[in-house]
Amino acid sequence: MKVFAQNRKARNSYEFLEFFEAGIVLTGAETKSIRNGALSIIDAFATIENEEAIIREMNIEPYKYAELIDYDPKAPRKLLLHKKEIKRMIGLVSTKGLTLIATKVFEQNGFIKVEIALSKGKKNIDKRSKLTDKRLKKEIRNYK
Repeated sequence: MKVFAQNRKARNSYEFLEFFEAGIVLTGAETKSIRNGALSIIDAFATIENEEAIIREMNIEPYKYAELIDYDPKAPRKLLLHKKEIKRMIGLVSTKGLTLIATKVFEQNGFIKVEIALSKGKKNIDKRSKLTDKRLKKEIRNYK
């Protein structure tokens, strides 16, 4: 499994509750661009519209050898999920404060997949307590 992009910023800002693996609808030039590493998912999130999962704000730079006219790198792209998974997501996301965040783009068996996490936003106090815990553990380790 080759990982093309990870959203490390999301680990700090969100608490992940559950993970989903989805295929993504891409053109050939987008696939080649992703395999070359021209991808960013820092602000990427998923929405559900008309019982279809869509990923937004995923930036795929244009493939330099393709003749693309009027290409939008941040265009919304359809995610490939089972109907049962989408209905479950609808129920989970309807809960206040939960959202779907893209955490990883990887290749599995020749297909490009996206890992989506059902997540809840962390509050600043949670972030600070985590940082103090981390600092204290580091000090204890260094003291020994």
